[in-house]
Amino acid sequence: MKIYFLKSVSANALIRITFIILFLIMTGTNMLAKRDIYNYITLYTNVGEITFRLYNQTPLHRDNFIKLVKGRFFDGILFHRVIDNFMIQTGDPDSKAKEAGKLYGNGGPGYDLPAEIIPGLYHKRGVVAAAREGDSVNPERKSSGSQFYIVKGKVFDDEGLKTVENRINSRNAANNIQGEHTIPDEWRDIYKTVGGTPHLDTQYTVFGEVIHGYDIVETISGKSTDSNDRPVEDIIILSVKIKKSRKLK
Repeated sequence: MKIYFLKSVSANALIRITFIILFLIMTGTNMLAKRDIYNYITLYTNVGEITFRLYNQTPLHRDNFIKLVKGRFFDGILFHRVIDNFMIQTGDPDSKAKEAGKLYGNGGPGYDLPAEIIPGLYHKRGVVAAAREGDSVNPERKSSGSQFYIVKGKVFDDEGLKTVENRINSRNAANNIQGEHTIPDEWRDIYKTVGGTPHLDTQYTVFGEVIHGYDIVETISGKSTDSNDRPVEDIIILSVKIKKSRKLK
């Protein structure tokens, strides 16, 4: 009887262990499925590599960028507009022609994207944002389907940030956008220490952030340019790669 009882206990224990293992596997699988997937973009240029993460908070811009990269849309495109202490801009497919002295900036994939101006995403140094036409012809602030810029910016003091607030509120009022924009304390601290382009907040869609290669952004930003802000020496995106990861960098 004792031997039979021990076997019975062992069998019950085995059933319980099996159940626990299955439960843990199912729970772990569900938790893994619920974790966000992050998309990391690396621009391979003729002066170095820049890697940035696409924000999941802006899914229209994220998915569009991924589609363009998979179609090799950006391969061979120039950084056609570079302004030191402000930003570097690219994404015009016409610039693949690399015609000397030509003003680029009007090309695109043939469509715009609805604005995704998300509270909490702002123009600190290193963010990636969508270029667009001005409010006078684009009151909905739709984004270019392909052109984007990476912020270098500069450091501001309190007086400068107050001027920025007034400028933003004047633009918004002219575009019949209600509510007064006040720079949050967290943003203010970043703009006063790290820097950025706060006058673009609430105006343009921010959809990514540089995580590696910001020194290359600074290198490009410091290049000599012509009267149209085009670098005298071509800065070329040679190729672009995507990497997906569940790890937030």
